[in-house]
Amino acid sequence: PDPGQLSSSETEELQQIRWHRKQLLEDIQKLKDEIADVFAQIDCFEIAEESRMAQKEKELCIGRKKFNMDPVKVGSCRGFGWLLCRGCSWALYHLQGIQYLTEHKLLSADVQDIAQFLYKGEGLNKTAIGTYLGERDPTNLKVLQAFVDCHEFANLNLVQALRQFLWSFRLPGEAQKIDRMMETFASRYCLCNPGVFQSTDTCYVLSFSIIMLNTSLHNPNVRDRPPFERFVSMNRGINGGSNLPEEQLRNLFDSIKSEPFSIPEDDGNDLTHTFFNPDLEGWLLKLGGRVKTWKRRWFILTDSCLYYFEFTTDKEPRGIIPLENLSVQKVDDPKKPFCLELYNPSCRGQKIKACKTDGDGKVVEGKHESYRISASSAEERDQWIQAIRASITRVPFYDLVSARKKRIANKQ
Repeated sequence: PDPGQLSSSETEELQQIRWHRKQLLEDIQKLKDEIADVFAQIDCFEIAEESRMAQKEKELCIGRKKFNMDPVKVGSCRGFGWLLCRGCSWALYHLQGIQYLTEHKLLSADVQDIAQFLYKGEGLNKTAIGTYLGERDPTNLKVLQAFVDCHEFANLNLVQALRQFLWSFRLPGEAQKIDRMMETFASRYCLCNPGVFQSTDTCYVLSFSIIMLNTSLHNPNVRDRPPFERFVSMNRGINGGSNLPEEQLRNLFDSIKSEPFSIPEDDGNDLTHTFFNPDLEGWLLKLGGRVKTWKRRWFILTDSCLYYFEFTTDKEPRGIIPLENLSVQKVDDPKKPFCLELYNPSCRGQKIKACKTDGDGKVVEGKHESYRISASSAEERDQWIQAIRASITRVPFYDLVSARKKRIANKQ
C-alpha cells in the first residue's frame, strides 16, 4: 500500500517491522560470520593436527629405521675397529632407535612398552629385534623377559609355542644369546602350562631337540633323516630323570615332519630394505586414476621409482611408478594447490606403465595416463619435482621406437 494512505499507527507499526527486519538480517549476518569463523578455526585445527600426525609418522619411521640399521651396511670402516666390536655397534644402533623414539615421545622408556613395541614389530626388521633382545645389558634382559611374557602359550604344545615364538624375531647366531632367549622361553612356557614338564630344563632341552629335528628333517644338505626312534632316544631321561610319554613325543615329531618352522628371512628379502636410504619421502595427496578422489599417501622416491603406501608402517607399497621415460611438471588444479604431474611426453593419452594393489591385495596394472600429486606447500612441491627429475632415467630404446612411429605417421 501507499505509505501516504497509512494511518499514523500503521506507519509506526511498519517502521517497527522494518527495524526488526534490519535487526534480524544483522543477527543472521553475525551468525554467518561466527559460523565461518568456527569453520575457519576447525580447518586450522585439522591442518595443524594433520601436520602433527604427519610429523609423528615421519619421526616414527625415522626411529624404526635407526633401530633396523645394520652397522656393516651403514657404518664407515676405519681400519678394522668396527670388526672387533660389531656386536657393540649393533647394540648402539638399536639403542639409538629406541632412544630416538623415547626422546620424541613416541615410546616410553618403560621396558613393558619397549617389549610391546618389539612384539608388535610394525616396520621392524626381525633380525634387529633378535639382536636387541640378545644383548646382556640389564635393560635388554628386562625387555627380553617382558617380550617373552607378551606371548601366550597356554594350551599349546611345545611345537606350536615354538612356531609362535621363533616367528616373532630371528634368533641371533651367538650361543650365549640363544641360551638366554631359550631359557626365558622355557620358563614362560612352563608357567603357561604347569604340569606338562617337571622342570624348565626339560622344556629347554626338548626345545633344542625340536629345533635340531627341524633342521635334520628339512635341510636339503642333510641326507640322513632321523627316524622317530632316534628322536625318542635323544630325549631319554630328560624329564627329571624319567622319560617323556611316547605319545607326546610322537605328536611333536609328526608336527615338525609335516610342517617345518617358518623362520623370518628379512635380511635382503624384505622390501623395507629398498627404502632405507630414499632420495625423498613424505606425505602427499594423490588423485585416483579411475575414481577421481584425492587420497593421502606416504611416498618414497628411490632407485628411479616412486612408491606410495597407505601407512608408513606398511612393508609393501600400494603402488609403484617406474620413472623411466617420464617427465614431471608443475600443474594447476581447481581443487588442490601446489600440484605436480607425472606424464609420458612421448605417449600422451596412453596409460603409464605402473602397478598397484587392488582391494583384494592382487597386483594389477595402473590406470593412470598421468599422475597428479598435491604437496602441502610450493616449497615442498618444488623439492619433489627437483628430486624426481634427478631420479628419472631415460631408456634409449623407447625414444627410438617413438621416433620411428612418428616417421611412419608422417609418411602416411
